[in-house]
Amino acid sequence: MNTVTSRTPWRKLASRTLLGLAAGSLLMTASLTAGAEQLKTPVMQQGSDRSTASMPQHGQLQDQVRQRYGQPQSVKGPVGDPPITQWVYDDFIVYFEYNHVIHSVRKPESN
Repeated sequence: MNTVTSRTPWRKLASRTLLGLAAGSLLMTASLTAGAEQLKTPVMQQGSDRSTASMPQHGQLQDQVRQRYGQPQSVKGPVGDPPITQWVYDDFIVYFEYNHVIHSVRKPESN
């Protein structure tokens, strides 16, 4: 009988600990979820004149971009495999893979 009564407190303690951990995990998850829903990320605001400005399109060749937009302010790369090169202009940056545009992004407005 002593063996049963000596094990009983441990079982109660273990079940309480397990219950406490489960409840704590549930509360943490709920608070993280609530925090994530309220998180606001600022989005770059662009004026109407910037939104209508044209940029190089996906697939254009470097020669086509140079003819339309002129010489870039600077060139970075090529880096990696496949080689990626950046051409930096006043308002945007153009990313090339080999000789083709893969992406163009506007620079944020400086205040």
